[in-house]
Amino acid sequence: MTSISPLFSEREAIAYSNGDSVISVRKLSKRYGDFEAVKGIDFEVQQGEIFGLIGPDGAGKTTCFHILGGVMESSGGEVEVLGEAPRTARLNIGYLTQQFSLYLDLSIDENLRYSAGLRQVPNDQFEQRRDKYLRLMSLERIGDRLAGQLSGGMKQKLALCCALVSQPRLLLLDEPTTGVDPVSRREFWDVLAALADDGMTIVVATPYLDEAERCNRIALMYEGQISEIGTLPQLRANLGLQRLEVRTTALAAAEEVLLETARSRSSIADIQTFGDRLDVLVESVEKDERAVRQAFHDSLVPIDSIQASEATLENVFVIRLRQQGSDPLFLPFPRSKSQAQNITNLQNANVAIAAQNLQKTFGKFRAVKEVNLEIHYGEIYGLLGANGAGKTTTIKMLCGLLEATSGKMTLAGQSQNLRSSALRKRIGYMSQKFTLYDDLTILQNLEFYCGVYEVPQHLRQQKIAWVLETCGLIGRENMLTGKLPGGWKQRVSFGASVMHEPEILFLDEPTSGVDPLARRQFWRTINDFARQGTAILVTTHYLEEAEQCNRMGFMVAGEVVLQGSPSEVKAAQPGQLIELRVDRNQQAANFLKTILEPWRVSIFGDRLHVVLDNPNVELPLMRSHLESNHIQIYSDRPVPFSLEDAFIGTVQRSEAGISHLAE
Repeated sequence: MTSISPLFSEREAIAYSNGDSVISVRKLSKRYGDFEAVKGIDFEVQQGEIFGLIGPDGAGKTTCFHILGGVMESSGGEVEVLGEAPRTARLNIGYLTQQFSLYLDLSIDENLRYSAGLRQVPNDQFEQRRDKYLRLMSLERIGDRLAGQLSGGMKQKLALCCALVSQPRLLLLDEPTTGVDPVSRREFWDVLAALADDGMTIVVATPYLDEAERCNRIALMYEGQISEIGTLPQLRANLGLQRLEVRTTALAAAEEVLLETARSRSSIADIQTFGDRLDVLVESVEKDERAVRQAFHDSLVPIDSIQASEATLENVFVIRLRQQGSDPLFLPFPRSKSQAQNITNLQNANVAIAAQNLQKTFGKFRAVKEVNLEIHYGEIYGLLGANGAGKTTTIKMLCGLLEATSGKMTLAGQSQNLRSSALRKRIGYMSQKFTLYDDLTILQNLEFYCGVYEVPQHLRQQKIAWVLETCGLIGRENMLTGKLPGGWKQRVSFGASVMHEPEILFLDEPTSGVDPLARRQFWRTINDFARQGTAILVTTHYLEEAEQCNRMGFMVAGEVVLQGSPSEVKAAQPGQLIELRVDRNQQAANFLKTILEPWRVSIFGDRLHVVLDNPNVELPLMRSHLESNHIQIYSDRPVPFSLEDAFIGTVQRSEAGISHLAE
């Protein structure tokens, strides 16, 4: 019998106690020739549960989804889905794969009707379900729009509608929000919570561990095996570690001090550098904080503050993978002495990228509106925004790929002839779309970019070897790039964009689809470049990793509406974030969205997050309203804004202001 977290809702507890299993897996294995992708795993999923399956690339998650969806037969073990074999149960299973399963030249309505036809949905039921699910996804007014004209977030919502139109009892989602902006991701997860509350069972794989925290239970998978299953509180308790957030103006020196302290103190389990802080995982908050403070004092490194906090799911994930022996090798980039000296000299000029009143118009549409930026050598600057906010257009103008309509730009000290080949050789650019040629091998791609960027012949072998070793591709360099998984392609693409040792580096969503451990390695390398003096402008939809930036700007409808360090951006948020634990999560969320702006309310697994501008007045009223609707409150407490909370609040307030001005 599966143990029940006391934080589960009453409905979930009843489902568990009745043993109402929708999925039952015993000793499941899958072989491809001599390779065993899944190695005798066991798990159960209950009705109405959101069950998260997380792990690094190649862990076996997609193979599990194929078997559960009846697409592939297992090599061994027993699998029951809805009380029968997966292949027999397929009409009651909705399956959203990693790749978009839409016809881009068909409209929203045509895609839905085609999916309904495949699942033999009667026409009268189709009309009802079409209206229900399009309204749930906020797509009901644009049914005639072509799928190819939708943003990434809208495409995923439509793909989910297509999976739901047969009203399946089980929904399988394999990385459904990769590349989707934070606003759309939150809306997507609110929809999943509503579906689960209606009794639908959902199994989801995701590389975004902040959103995996919203699952009722989570399974950690590695090399074909499940190492641990539990609720987030259970996984944290099993880890037995707390997190210290250390803020200091001397990050590099502080990291050295902490690494040295950790060598002689086994109770310090992990150290991670962010844009304006370090996170230290420790066994004892009291004892280890004293040791950290003493180490800083002895080394004359200043501390602004140390704050204790709970471990995140990413902390759990990384520590568990390290215990399994999986920790990607970090190799400092082999920078040539002449280039290192060149960047050192440039740092005296300080500003690497500057934009003043930058604008771009396409016909009557203003995509970028009076953007002002100043990015220094040795700095990581994050440009964050929803899909269509203007981030990629801004980057293309700054690096000379797109001509600005108006405004001034300075790049590496130059304000004229920004498209010159001489200047471009000093810049690295990794675009959203893969910059590699799929029909070339990995080695051929890297040799091609060495030629394009005129890397000296005597350095090429060393640079290519660094990329292959960093990516874990030694011995696979003759593999066609098109056969690489998305996360691996991203790593090779990043390597290709930096082999010529750029002074300025533009990274447009570099870690999209990359698993959390590889993403951490990515950022160690990005930080290494910044510490050597490279100026870096990066966009990302993964806001937990955006904490790695020294400064950032939030972009809304073509305008940069807020800039600052991660701590400054969170501190700038008005009001307070309240965490609520109640007996009926979905009903509470539905009700609160009728008395508050909907963006202020979000479901996080067994909790609710509510943003209040005036908590002293609004919190007592909220308690009263919930109690009058027979919703029991177990607890409420103020919690710090995450960067995602800050982002969504800023975007929603800005968009409301824009709408008000338009009226």
